[in-house]
Amino acid sequence: MITTTQSVKAEARDLSFIYNGGNHAVKNVSMPLYENKITALIGPSGCGKSTFLRCFNRMHDLYPGNKYEGQIVMHPDNTNILEKAVDPIEVRMRISMVFQKPNPFPKSIYENVAYGLRVRGENNKRALDDKVEEALKGAALWNEVKDRLQDLAFNLSGGQQQRLCIARALATDPEIMLFDEPTSALDPIATANIEELMSELKNKLTILVVTHNMQQAARVSDYTAYMYLGELMEYNDTDTIFTRPSRKETEDYITGKFG
Repeated sequence: MITTTQSVKAEARDLSFIYNGGNHAVKNVSMPLYENKITALIGPSGCGKSTFLRCFNRMHDLYPGNKYEGQIVMHPDNTNILEKAVDPIEVRMRISMVFQKPNPFPKSIYENVAYGLRVRGENNKRALDDKVEEALKGAALWNEVKDRLQDLAFNLSGGQQQRLCIARALATDPEIMLFDEPTSALDPIATANIEELMSELKNKLTILVVTHNMQQAARVSDYTAYMYLGELMEYNDTDTIFTRPSRKETEDYITGKFG
């Protein structure tokens, strides 16, 4: 068990998720996300990592018939973000997501970053300009694009596109950022840039990242959760998980004996 004085930003409480059709993908998972820390989710393909991650910003609401059970509680306001009365759009402002493949909108670099602010009703050009610059700086992209903000986002390289998606996510001042295998489509240099960026971002927000890359989890995360067949098998600080796991299943997965 983790013994820490870290403050908790959000926590899953007996969280289960059942896809329309009956696939019980996440089973009674309880775990905290510590504030200003990076938590990595690891485990073999199909173990429920991405499904669990997407519960945090209600992505599954986009498809009918999916069902959540349990709670995801945000602190300090103790809001259960899975309650039907809670607007999923507001949840996604507080909890942003970056996907496996860069997915810029077919718009300019500027409009990609401004998108969430416009959805919120912000139309003041000065305010938008300031926020776009701040978000691009936060994503370590400003110096590369400041003279071409009206260019189409698709003209950027893959690594730049992923940083643009991070800037778009940052623009709404989220409290938590979700990363679903954010570097799996990138080359080693772009991967290193994203990992470095994540380490900087945790100074201002909390991060939950799904990764298949053991080395990446060991490099970037403060805490690691190992999932298998929809269940949380082990959760601890990353150093303990990788050097002194308490369960043989965790050790077998980390050492490559299976998965």
